[in-house]
Amino acid sequence: MKRYPRSARTRDADPAGAGVADPAVISSRPLLENLRFPGCRPLPLPRGRFEEDFDFDEQLEYWDARTETAWVAETPGIVHEDTSRRLLHLVYGIATARGAPIRAIGTIGLVERDAGGDPVRAMQPDETLYLHPDRTVFPAAGPLVIGRHDLPDVVLEVDHTTDIRPGKLPVYEAWGVPELWAVVPEGARRRRPGVTIHRMVGGRYRSSPASVALPGWTAAEIHAALTEPAPSARTDRVLRRVGRVLGEREGTKPDDVPLIRSFTEEARAEGRAEGYAEGRAEGYAEGRAEGRAEELAAAAHAVLQARGIRLTGPPLAGSFADASREKVMAVMAAAGACTDEADFRRRLDFPRR
Repeated sequence: MKRYPRSARTRDADPAGAGVADPAVISSRPLLENLRFPGCRPLPLPRGRFEEDFDFDEQLEYWDARTETAWVAETPGIVHEDTSRRLLHLVYGIATARGAPIRAIGTIGLVERDAGGDPVRAMQPDETLYLHPDRTVFPAAGPLVIGRHDLPDVVLEVDHTTDIRPGKLPVYEAWGVPELWAVVPEGARRRRPGVTIHRMVGGRYRSSPASVALPGWTAAEIHAALTEPAPSARTDRVLRRVGRVLGEREGTKPDDVPLIRSFTEEARAEGRAEGYAEGRAEGYAEGRAEGRAEELAAAAHAVLQARGIRLTGPPLAGSFADASREKVMAVMAAAGACTDEADFRRRLDFPRR
């Protein structure tokens, strides 16, 4: 269930700035008339009760203080939720190949306030991505306030039973969200499946065939990754490609990820020690490979366990004859993106039994 938190009073949660956006920024925004929200139903929600009384089970699509109306969508189904949740696993693979974290915030509330701190309008996205979380201003608690906190680099909206084009899209544009992905999954109501990437160009959205935030990730590739029955080897290659481009541009690499770096360093040390102990070159090589294989297996186990996936098949280390950097990236990307044990082993062509 998607809920707007009762306790999300920005003035209480963020006393340093009282949760008030820059009045100059607020006054420069368009009035946004004649918005429509297909697939949603209106519910009365007075402005004085907005932050305390909003507790519907449905997804909040939009709320406006002038009309004192909340537009809500039906409770999200499995297609909607599965599509948006997959993005989290996909960007984990990109972040690993890049060598730097990407933060996914999910359905955080986005609220625009006036100069006095009162809410003007609000929405909830399906997913939000931040490419540089270490230098991003997030809310201490409660919703993200437009004009005070940093906007997401990418917002994802899933149009399964809704259509953001005549309503939410103009609001995101007015707020200046740099990149908006509108995903229409298979089986959507009266809509052709696909992904539309809206990029901010000169203060207006323009349709783009590929993402700029995640460079070179095309709309077709994004749609395939978000909607395919199980993550494919082709998607893995795409994620590594996008991650490498980001890493090359920013001077980062997979070993900059603490987990990958510690695994690499410990594996080398253990392999070297075992090789010297045996006193011969082949023992050195075998020991080094075995140590790296065991460390890689341990790292993959840790990621899978954190995602609630338990391995019951053959030990992983025996399948890691090659623990090169490319293998490390492939294994960690698979561990972060797979749906279950069978999918993990299939993606890397490991034995299932």
